Amino acid sequence: MANLWEDLETGPNPPEEIYAVVECLKGERNKYEYDKDIPGVVLDRVLHSNVHYPSDYGFIPQSYYDDEDPFDVLVLVEDQTFPGCVVEARPVALMKMDDDGEKDDKVIAVPSEDPRYDDVQDVDDLTDQQKAEISEFFETYKNLEAGKQTETLGWEDKQSAMDAVEHAMELYEEKFA
Repeated sequence: MANLWEDLETGPNPPEEIYAVVECLKGERNKYEYDKDIPGVVLDRVLHSNVHYPSDYGFIPQSYYDDEDPFDVLVLVEDQTFPGCVVEARPVALMKMDDDGEKDDKVIAVPSEDPRYDDVQDVDDLTDQQKAEISEFFETYKNLEAGKQTETLGWEDKQSAMDAVEHAMELYEEKFA
């Protein structure tokens, strides 16, 4: 069985087009995580707060970020996919975030093969409501977990997202290649 973090390329044309491995599903409270040792998706926990993921959420293959995890990606979808689904996506924004004192930024991406997102090319193409819902989720989803705090630190453009993907690819290469 292929390891989706190590064996799958970062994307067909990174950082402009990446692969997103879905772990958590839009509209759900289950926090799934890809376990590279199995390899497969496992239930990590159920979110303690009464919130749900605003869109599909997962990681970018062959990436490693400053929080010492694969780089997080939120893929804007109309309908949820499934844990372990690989989505070809285009980064359009970067949400800066602090998770318990660690830099834990999120790439915001759109599916390359969904025409509903053809006009979403950069952070300014996201609606204020989309950004507010995403920020609200990541600011509150750990509120009822003892001692955990998160803070969103603002939005950056597509170029910043692509630069962050390149950084995550370089960190992966340094640590694991």
